[in-house]
Amino acid sequence: MAQDGGALRRVLAGLILAFLVLPAFVVFPVSLTPNRYLSLPSGGVSWQHWQTLFTDPVWLSGIRESVLIASLSTALALAAGTACAIGCWRLGSRLTDMVRSAMILPLMIPTIVYALGIYRFYVELDLIGTMLGVILAHAVTGLPYVVLTVTASLANLDPALERAARSLGASVPQTLTRVIVPNIIPGILSGGIFAFIHSWDELIIVIFIGGRELFTLPQLIWDGINENLDPAIAAVASALILFTLAVLLVELGLRRRRQFRAARDT
Repeated sequence: MAQDGGALRRVLAGLILAFLVLPAFVVFPVSLTPNRYLSLPSGGVSWQHWQTLFTDPVWLSGIRESVLIASLSTALALAAGTACAIGCWRLGSRLTDMVRSAMILPLMIPTIVYALGIYRFYVELDLIGTMLGVILAHAVTGLPYVVLTVTASLANLDPALERAARSLGASVPQTLTRVIVPNIIPGILSGGIFAFIHSWDELIIVIFIGGRELFTLPQLIWDGINENLDPAIAAVASALILFTLAVLLVELGLRRRRQFRAARDT
């Protein structure tokens, strides 16, 4: 009976997942249409719109800006999030619980609310329409992912390792770089992957902060939908989905590898 209940739950979970995910994959056949407008392929398929994606200077510029913004914002989020998580882990007081709660606030605040607030703040700093402004904003919204994953890794780290290193004469930087960080690398990588995906796919903050000066891939898709219905938009959307899936598969592989090592060590 219990097995039947488990099978039913798996079937329901699969149906719900299919309902949520499958509509997104409609863009793949649309990207192969030979027509000059958005439609499903009829009378054959064509890769011309994918060719446009990798030859058109506008789309190539969007790819470069998306990669640059996502990479730099992820680096900032990793540095700040890892330092915050390690600091909270070492202190272990009620104050650290408040700090962790504050770090995940960007996940609870609607993006549009955050974008409006940061816009008013950036006006005073003259950061509107700059790549630096978008990078800093994405670093803040990517910070919770790093804090959560690194905190989870630190929960499995034995504090005795740090005390042993210090008792053997290691300095604080040496303990950090040779004992703590190597043991939480999987959590750091996982947080970086999620922060990168968040920045790569983010649109609202780019619209508010970047304005008409920056054009990432999501913004180019948005502008294309509003101004014309070029099937190249479907090719770009498909590329975004494929890239996101590839990054998530890397994260899944890292998680499986971590679980395998943990099982082997025990």
